[in-house]
Amino acid sequence: MAYSAPFGGYAQSEDDIYEGFGSSEPFRGGELGGGGGMPLPMPSMAPMAGQPMGPLRVPQSRGGPPPGTSRLGGPLGTAAGGGGGEDARPMTAVRAAGYTAAGKRPGSAAVFDPAGLAGAARGPAPSLQKRADNSPEDMCREMEKEVNVLIEESAQLNLERRFGESLEKAKEAGKRERKLCAKREETGLADQINIDLTYSVFFNLANQYHANGLYVEALKTYSEIVKNKQYHQSGRLRVNMGNIYFEQKKFPNAIKLYRMALDQIPNTGKDIRAKIIRNIGVAFVRLGQFQDAIASFEQIMDASADVQTGFNLLLCYYALGEAEKMRKIFNKLLAIRAHGLDVDDEDELAVGVDDVLRDDGLKEALRRKHRQITKHLAVAAKLLAPAIEQDVSAGYDWAITQLRSANYASLANELEIAKSLHFMRTRQFERAVSTLKSYENKDPQLVARAATNLSFIYFHEADYNAATKYADMAMRHNRYNAKALVNKGNVLFMREEYESARNMYQESMGADADCIEAIYNLGLASRRLGLHGEALALFEKLHGILPKSIEVVWQIASVHEQNSSPRDAIKWYNILTTHVPNDPGVLSRLGNIFLREEDEAQALHYHLEAYRFYPVNMDVIAWLGKHSVQNEMYEKATHYFERAAQIEPREVKWKLMVASCHRRSGEYQLAFDAYAQIHKDYPDNVECLRYLVHISEDLGKKDQVAEYVIKLRKAEKAHEQAALGASAATAAQGMSGHNENAQRNGAVGYPQYQPPAEPVAQPRMHPGPGEEGYVESDYHLAQIQAASAGANGPQGKKVAAEMKGKPNGDEWDETGDDLLPM
Repeated sequence: MAYSAPFGGYAQSEDDIYEGFGSSEPFRGGELGGGGGMPLPMPSMAPMAGQPMGPLRVPQSRGGPPPGTSRLGGPLGTAAGGGGGEDARPMTAVRAAGYTAAGKRPGSAAVFDPAGLAGAARGPAPSLQKRADNSPEDMCREMEKEVNVLIEESAQLNLERRFGESLEKAKEAGKRERKLCAKREETGLADQINIDLTYSVFFNLANQYHANGLYVEALKTYSEIVKNKQYHQSGRLRVNMGNIYFEQKKFPNAIKLYRMALDQIPNTGKDIRAKIIRNIGVAFVRLGQFQDAIASFEQIMDASADVQTGFNLLLCYYALGEAEKMRKIFNKLLAIRAHGLDVDDEDELAVGVDDVLRDDGLKEALRRKHRQITKHLAVAAKLLAPAIEQDVSAGYDWAITQLRSANYASLANELEIAKSLHFMRTRQFERAVSTLKSYENKDPQLVARAATNLSFIYFHEADYNAATKYADMAMRHNRYNAKALVNKGNVLFMREEYESARNMYQESMGADADCIEAIYNLGLASRRLGLHGEALALFEKLHGILPKSIEVVWQIASVHEQNSSPRDAIKWYNILTTHVPNDPGVLSRLGNIFLREEDEAQALHYHLEAYRFYPVNMDVIAWLGKHSVQNEMYEKATHYFERAAQIEPREVKWKLMVASCHRRSGEYQLAFDAYAQIHKDYPDNVECLRYLVHISEDLGKKDQVAEYVIKLRKAEKAHEQAALGASAATAAQGMSGHNENAQRNGAVGYPQYQPPAEPVAQPRMHPGPGEEGYVESDYHLAQIQAASAGANGPQGKKVAAEMKGKPNGDEWDETGDDLLPM
């Protein structure tokens, strides 16, 4: 038997105590009373690797046989007789570990140095060398890691809803994976191609296509996965393909793929099968095939009922008017509880009680499940209550009773409020008020909500005292009730107590920072107080919350217009037109702003658009008519003024404008007929008579000139007398008021003279003296003389000759504020 680690050749001293152990003769034990006759095994004489084998020396005995092992009495080979002389030797079994005889001599340092490095300089161990990864397997392994990293990054970006970046990562992962497969085929490692990695790349790419709305590419990618027979579970991906068709509203294709996926799911996968069947039922609902949808939902409810499916089934019964089945499925919904959640836990989660496990993930999941159940039950109760009975109130009472018996007290209170809101929506205000008043002796929270709704009803009925009363009642139960504070602020706003209303709205915002009613009303109150900057900031904040609210955008544009910021106003009005492109009020506002900016082309465009969508706006019609007259487009002006005359048939000025447009366009006979009809309807109209005098002369109707002149003179006198009478009545009224004030103040005697006030500028209804179109009195007198002397007599000819130099009252180039000729 040889040692596995043979001794090597190393020099030994002449008095080496290990002499004699290289003899080829067997060991003879027992002569010195030592061990038995079992010889020691001889070590192998093969040299150590890298070391030459030294000469084999045969030891010589010194006066007797070598000592036996019986002399080893103590540690480190001390003699049994007590002496530890040089002849004592250590145990030979430790020689291979590096121990030598020098270790036991006095004064020698015992050093454990099996590698023979005692004389070498010691230092830190060198760093491990990195193995060179140059083999094809290592390179492929690194490429595979890069692909996995790209897949994970793409999935994370999708989770963060950064769909564009996630798609780019998915495409990059696909390129790297194809390079990896080509590399392995080139190096003869085709058997190491990872099909699971290929599946992950394609699946992630299809998901990213779907998230980015690229449905054709997503369906193509899913089809490549499904057709690959190496992926045994790929049939489930047909559910994803069905979802894509569902989003495209291709419901028959979606149903087909859902059923193909259902065939791939074994009966043991009950949850997955139920979800797929529910998708089929929802697709049937979108197609309007409620009977097929009911069959799918009932299949799930019989196997493993859940709230979502039951709610969908109730909707189908509601669509078909199955009142009795609605009752049954509602009771079945009430019996469904979340897994691991009993009634006590539901009450605790409903009120939001915090405990030491409030951050526990399981409890948070139970809270979400509880919120989902209560939401579906609340909607289902509000939906079926008005439909299951002829009397709506009876239906609500039945649903409230069922909720209370199922320990859903909070939902029952919610439904009671919904009952009153139903009456409010259907404008049955008396029943709504009586229902809300019946809650005064119930739960305080219910009383507060009822008082808030009562305040809202009375506010819209303009009963501000009752509205204030119930708003105060709601605030007594909860001082931080934002809705009640808004109602109280609205009452103060209608009473024009804007500062107090503003304080109420601010307090409501303090209770609920996102109360949109408080923010909007605070902006209105700030505008009434002249705080336009604050109002603008509030409306812009509200625009961030409700970006599609047309009322908010209108307020922002209006504030900019009021602040003389036309460019900003135009910007916000244009934003508003994207939401309501056919609103004539917005278009008219834009036209007026461009008119003030002296952009007549844009002003005309927006006024025409406003007229096109709402052709009865008098302001727009008047502006268009005036613009057409100023640009000598009398035919268009006639159209606008005729429309104005149809809208306001009792307003004579529109008919006068129509007749004047006929006159300027050269249609004298039409103008004369129009004036004659106006005179027939309004015989005392001075302007019509003046124009009749002129148009009669233009048409050569001399016999009618005198007639109209006489009528004109009478009408002017009557008009002057009426004006004098009105002035006298006004003066008398002022004198009477002055006397009353003097008597009230203790003054005695006649009132002192008061100078007349400066006349207030009024729109002129007809031309004045010195203006073009005014007919002077001597001209009228000349016409009267002509009529009395005879139009064809000598005196008549003389007067007619004198009349030729007089101004023509129908010649006008400009219009006044009333759109009549100036």
